[in-house]
Amino acid sequence: MTHELIIAGFGGQGVLSMGKILAYSAVMQGRQVTWMPSYGPEMRGGTANVTVIISDEQISSPISQTYDTVIVLNQQSLDKFEGSVRPGGALIYDPNGISTPPSRKDIDTYTVAAASEAARSGNSKVFNMIVLGALLKIRPLVDMEHVVQGLKKSLPERVHHTLPQNEEAIRKGMEIVTKA
Repeated sequence: MTHELIIAGFGGQGVLSMGKILAYSAVMQGRQVTWMPSYGPEMRGGTANVTVIISDEQISSPISQTYDTVIVLNQQSLDKFEGSVRPGGALIYDPNGISTPPSRKDIDTYTVAAASEAARSGNSKVFNMIVLGALLKIRPLVDMEHVVQGLKKSLPERVHHTLPQNEEAIRKGMEIVTKA
C-alpha cells in the first residue's frame, strides 16, 4: 500500500506541522515515509504545502504530480491542486476558506468546518488537528495510538501539556467531516 497526499493552504494554518505529525505517526507505525514541505519566502500568510507519502514498501521518489488525497485550506490551493487528485481519489476542504467549491465529479469530496469548530472551542491553534482528524476518518493511514506518539515527537516538550487538547481536536475532526 502506498498513499500519496498533499496538504495546502496559507502559512500559519499548520499545514507543515500537520504533514510532519502524520509523517512521524506513520514512522512510529513502522511505515516508509517521505515528507516534503514547500513554502514561499513570506511563510506566514504566504502559500505553503507539504507532500507526504506513506508506504509499506521503499519509496522511490518524494515527488508526485497526482495524489490519492488532497487537502486544501484556501481558494488559491483549491484552484492549484483540485486537478491533481487522481480519479477516484479524495479532496478534503474547509469551506471557510473556499469561495468557489470543487466541481470535479470523478473524486470524493469532503468538507470539514475546522475553522468554525476551532473558533467555537476558543482555541484556534487546534485548527490543523481538526483537519488531520477528518483525513484520518476518511483515510485511516495511521492509528490513534501512533498519532499521539507522532504528536509527542513533533511538538516541543514545552507544549506537551496541549497533547490532550490536540487529541480531542483530532477526534472532533473525525466526527464533523462530511461528504460534500
